[in-house]
Amino acid sequence: MARTADAEQVAQRREAITLAAARLFAAQGFEQTTIADIARAAGLSAGSVFYYFQDKRAVFRAVFERDLPLTKELVARFADAEQPAAAILELVTELAADARDPSAPGLLVELLRQAERDPELVGIVTRTARIVQECLAGLISRGIADGTVDAALVPREAAAWIQTIVDAVFLNADPARDPTPTLRRTVARYLAPPPDDTRRNHGDNDG
Repeated sequence: MARTADAEQVAQRREAITLAAARLFAAQGFEQTTIADIARAAGLSAGSVFYYFQDKRAVFRAVFERDLPLTKELVARFADAEQPAAAILELVTELAADARDPSAPGLLVELLRQAERDPELVGIVTRTARIVQECLAGLISRGIADGTVDAALVPREAAAWIQTIVDAVFLNADPARDPTPTLRRTVARYLAPPPDDTRRNHGDNDG
C-alpha cells in the first residue's frame, strides 16, 4: 500500500507542477519562466521541482506528454463509430475543446518556438498527432466507402488537413467566442461529397 500511495503522490505532484508550468509558459514564454516561478505557482520549493523533473525543458515536455494518453482514450471512442462522417465532426469538436482555455494560444506559440530546439519534444508531439491522423484517416476511408465523404479525398492527406484546421483554431482562439460551430461547418463542407455524388449514393439518379 505504501508504494501505491507514494506512486499516487508522485503522479499528483508531477501533475500539479505540469499544470502550473503550462499556465506560466503560455503567459510568459519558456525562456522567461524560471523553475522558481513554477515551484511557487505549484506551491512547492524549487528543489521539489528538480526531484520530479530533470530540468525546465523536461517540465515543458511534460505539458505535451500528458496529451498522449488522453488522445489515445479520445480516439478510441470514435474509431469504430457507425457513422464515420458524424464521428469526425465529434472528434474535431473534442480536439478543439481546449481552445477556449486562455492559455491555449500562448502555449501553442511557445511549442512552435521550442520545437526546433528540442527533438524529444518534437517526437512527443508527432506521436500524438499520428494517433489522431490515423483515426481520422480511418474514419475518412470508411466515410468514402459509405458515400458520406467525398471520394476524391486522399484519407491521410485529408486527415492532415483537418488537423491543420484544428491547430488554426488554437492559434486564433478567443476565450470569449466558441469556435465549435465554425470548425464543424468548415470540416463538414470539406468532407461533403459533391451534390451529384450525394444523389447517386442515395439512389436518386435516373441511370
